[in-house]
Amino acid sequence: MELELKDLLQMIRKRLWLIVSFVILCSALAAVVSVFVLQPEYEASTKLIVNKSNDNAAVTSLDLNTVNLNIRLIDTYKEIIKTPAIMSVVAEEHPEFGLTAGELSKKITVSSVNNTQVMTLKVQDGDYVRAANIVNAVSTVFQREIPGIMNVDNVSVLNMAPLDVTPAPVSPNVTLNIAIAFVVSLMIALGFVFLLEYLDDTVKTEQEVNQLLELPVLTMVARMTEQDFEAAEAKYSKRKVTENRAALDQ
Repeated sequence: MELELKDLLQMIRKRLWLIVSFVILCSALAAVVSVFVLQPEYEASTKLIVNKSNDNAAVTSLDLNTVNLNIRLIDTYKEIIKTPAIMSVVAEEHPEFGLTAGELSKKITVSSVNNTQVMTLKVQDGDYVRAANIVNAVSTVFQREIPGIMNVDNVSVLNMAPLDVTPAPVSPNVTLNIAIAFVVSLMIALGFVFLLEYLDDTVKTEQEVNQLLELPVLTMVARMTEQDFEAAEAKYSKRKVTENRAALDQ
């Protein structure tokens, strides 16, 4: 049996209370978890620039080939930063972080904007000052060690992560979490309602009888509420009193 749009709307309207209750519950739960359960994460970042090598210092202007070479080198530098050649040095020089080279590699994120010579290093941690110290240490060690690894000296630090700021946490994003919970719970609730309707094989309306049996409905029993029964009883009693009075008058 094919369902029309009005049939789907009727299904939703019939169990609207269930849908609304489930969506409100899930959204409220997402808000509570985001605010009171999840630990806030802070992000600190530094920027490095890959520029002209010192070997070409006598050249007064950068040619296009040098710029393109530096841009291509960024992909290589992204991989080198997260290798033990850099991370082991950071872990050894900064035991106060309490992180191994592998753990440092997982915390650091390296990105770059297309066709630029700038790299951005980011670290997220539950403590902003700790995140800033880690990303600053990685940037410093990388700038110092890269000449010995690549035999070039073309990395400069544009800016370090400041330590005297109090930034807002980057996660959890309460608004986003609530929005996701709202959409997902709404989809689940609608799917559950449609499943209940699919599993319900009872016949409830005159239209369903016509569709299933292809026969006309001769009669039907109306649904009556308690108020309907009381009204019918009062009407019946009134009619009986009238009939009795008429019989006595005769």
